[in-house]
Amino acid sequence: MTGSGSEPAAEPPVVVKVGGAKAVDPAGAVGDVAHLAANGRPVVVVHGGSTVVDETLERLGIEPDYVESASGVTGRFTDAETMEAFAMAMAGKLNTELTAQFRSAGVDAVGLSGVDGGLLAGPRKSAVRVVEDGKRKIRRGDHSGRIESVNADLLAGLLDGGYTPVVSPPMAGDEGDGEVTAVNADADRAAAAVAGALDADLVLLTDVAGVYADPDDPETRIDAAATPDELAAVEDAAEGFMGKKVMAAREALEGGAGRVVIADANVRDPVVAALGGEGTTIERAALGGDGTAGGDDEAADGQTGEADGDSGPAEPDGGETA
Repeated sequence: MTGSGSEPAAEPPVVVKVGGAKAVDPAGAVGDVAHLAANGRPVVVVHGGSTVVDETLERLGIEPDYVESASGVTGRFTDAETMEAFAMAMAGKLNTELTAQFRSAGVDAVGLSGVDGGLLAGPRKSAVRVVEDGKRKIRRGDHSGRIESVNADLLAGLLDGGYTPVVSPPMAGDEGDGEVTAVNADADRAAAAVAGALDADLVLLTDVAGVYADPDDPETRIDAAATPDELAAVEDAAEGFMGKKVMAAREALEGGAGRVVIADANVRDPVVAALGGEGTTIERAALGGDGTAGGDDEAADGQTGEADGDSGPAEPDGGETA
């Protein structure tokens, strides 16, 4: 009791994004999520799956097709055949296996794809602008999309019932004629959308300890950003796959998340450590003003080098279909 008769403020939910790269071990996150859930803190897990997607494509004899946007961002082109493999790998294999891991750890986990209940939804991009041999072209037949809505009521209902949602792409792609197609979406940005919708803290787990001022020197980790200038410094320092994560961090904060931490998945108690300040913490105050300043959409749906191999290609004109 507090002595004044008032209840202490409840901690916000936590969205934990577990990377899908081979270098990211989910075991520590599984144990931490079990600890948090057992202590009554609501947790939503979002996962990527680059390694499993690539392995599935290889087994099926499908050559991955990467394209470059006009802004120089490289991403996967997801044609119909690749989309089948993507859905098999993400929703069929990886989500089921990760949900089983959580349940083995005592977590009442429920596996969901972004299509289930319209959990992650937005317009499908069937055509994207790319650069091939130095020339700008439009490629059609893509199965990717931009998340514009999150079914927060579905997640809140599960959390209120004591369940831990384990979420993965694909998302529900709106074809514009009322039809819905499962399409590729970036897992970092999916986690950002979920965190924003739930006003949650977001922990982006990866295979490095945060954002480094010198990308080659872990000793230069930027510990925190709480002002617009500090956020700008983080964005300037983020290269390669980290640029996508910092972009997702900004989107989460703009959407309503309280803070974002980019941290190492492979340390002991990675989620608890991240929430305690280990990693690069970006506060909502870093947006400045009313906290809704927009970022650069030019590389919005792009996938960079690391991490999950699960995003669509960059669309330099804001994700419009052609």
